[in-house]
Amino acid sequence: MFKPGKNKLLAVLTDQIEWKLLVFLILFINVKLEIKISAIAFIYLVQSNFRFQFRFRHSRIPLFYLIMIGIAIINRLLNGRFGNLNENIAFVLGLTFWSLSLLAFHQLKLFVDHSSFKKIQNTIIAFFVLNAAVSFINLGVIIWETGSLNPYRYQGMFQKYFIGTGDNIYGISFDVSTTNAILNAFGVIYFIDKKNMAVTLVCMATLLLTGSNFTNILITGVLLFMFLFKSNYEQKSLMLMCMFFLIVFISRVSPENNNYATKYFNNSDQVKQEHKNNAITDPLAYMEKPDSLLTDDEKKEKIARLYLDSLGKQLKLRTYLTENQSLKNRIVLADTRPIIPKENINGEKYQRKSVTSALQHNLIKFVKKEVNKNYFDTSRLIAGNQPGKFIAFDETYHYILNHPGIWITGAGTGNFSSKLAFKTTALGISGHYPLKWQYINNAFRENHFALYMFYFTKDARYHSIANTPNSVFNQLAGEYGFLGIAAYLFFYMGYFIKRKNLKAFLPYLILLNGAFFMEYWFEQFSIVILFELIMLLKMKETEHIFSNSHE
Repeated sequence: MFKPGKNKLLAVLTDQIEWKLLVFLILFINVKLEIKISAIAFIYLVQSNFRFQFRFRHSRIPLFYLIMIGIAIINRLLNGRFGNLNENIAFVLGLTFWSLSLLAFHQLKLFVDHSSFKKIQNTIIAFFVLNAAVSFINLGVIIWETGSLNPYRYQGMFQKYFIGTGDNIYGISFDVSTTNAILNAFGVIYFIDKKNMAVTLVCMATLLLTGSNFTNILITGVLLFMFLFKSNYEQKSLMLMCMFFLIVFISRVSPENNNYATKYFNNSDQVKQEHKNNAITDPLAYMEKPDSLLTDDEKKEKIARLYLDSLGKQLKLRTYLTENQSLKNRIVLADTRPIIPKENINGEKYQRKSVTSALQHNLIKFVKKEVNKNYFDTSRLIAGNQPGKFIAFDETYHYILNHPGIWITGAGTGNFSSKLAFKTTALGISGHYPLKWQYINNAFRENHFALYMFYFTKDARYHSIANTPNSVFNQLAGEYGFLGIAAYLFFYMGYFIKRKNLKAFLPYLILLNGAFFMEYWFEQFSIVILFELIMLLKMKETEHIFSNSHE
């Protein structure tokens, strides 16, 4: 039988959770870098411990973060670029990012080592319950604003929400909805593992609210793996419930979101065609525009054309009825004034506004300033029929192939593909950054930055995660080279893989590596810390079971 969720929820309301850990998690995954730093300061004030105990074999915490810092420093020393102040600032910020991850992992390890299983598990439950509460509040605000119980199908307000409703389900991190989706994907796997039906379904429902197609595909693949290779009857039942939730959501709640995903590749062709034909105009394009956007002459001509169309329809109907006596005997055609057809208020021109955001305005302004340079030659992007993310991996491959000098340690921290590289453009892409410290390396500018500009200076329908170059693997290969990839495989993945009962860890590892294709998660300080907490807890649990079995 399923374990009842009531006792778990009651435990959350008592003192059976690790409050310091809960506060730390909530603060550290917050979207604001300042709050993340304050989270580290808070936790080291209340739990001051700097005994990291690094060892080459059986290290207490993974050597990965320390090695990444070392690779960055070696690369900097080899290149010898110390005269550029802005580059130096970006480099120090990159080292700070890795240091924050190291400091956070150390604290997670302390909590897991010195707290009971039950207390840490209740803390994880409390985290997901709070996140779900904030997510449903996000949805409630949208329902109140739209007046629709299902805003995922509401096309009013110029499609302010509609299939983009999930983009506004931020959760407790207040970060992009994709962060919320992946966090809950880990929750689904963890609570299926624990056979906790209530919290499993809460996490699955919250995941679906974000409308993340990529995460839906990813969690489906992981659940299928678990169903086939690692689950008992109770867990399989939970997986089927989750899949039922998913089917209901994409078929009844937000079928348009699913249609959007299938139409994506068509849009990939369209954006390339628009780039080629952007100087061509339709002489009758004004017929598809709302009156508020027309000149007086265009309004008059539009009325005339609609009037003539109305007369034409009346004439065709009269001719049809004359030629079909059986219908003529049953239908009486009244001589009425021709009626000008009313506009279809459900048409796209009324349902969707093309608005230039502040970020998009900054990007367009920057491109115009750089237009006479060779940085943004996008002709190479037009030929294929691939999402931007596929093109980004191709760029990374060819850049490494054509620059043997970066094979070992990469192009350097913040120099090719990372959240740091986007942040230091000072264009507001990854948060605020002072313009006086702006730094853009040419390797980044000519590859992933140009690719990002190609899509994100266009209409909002091209602003998909599938068109971003964001990926941990692009970051590791492009900025840290062979040593970075090796460090990740042997000293991060290896830290978990070499543990006993590998099969228990595989669903989490598959989900993490799948997610690494879509974002710079190490620099986001969100899903990785939750993954690490769950893995540390499972490692302790596995070692406890293993030791008891050999007593």
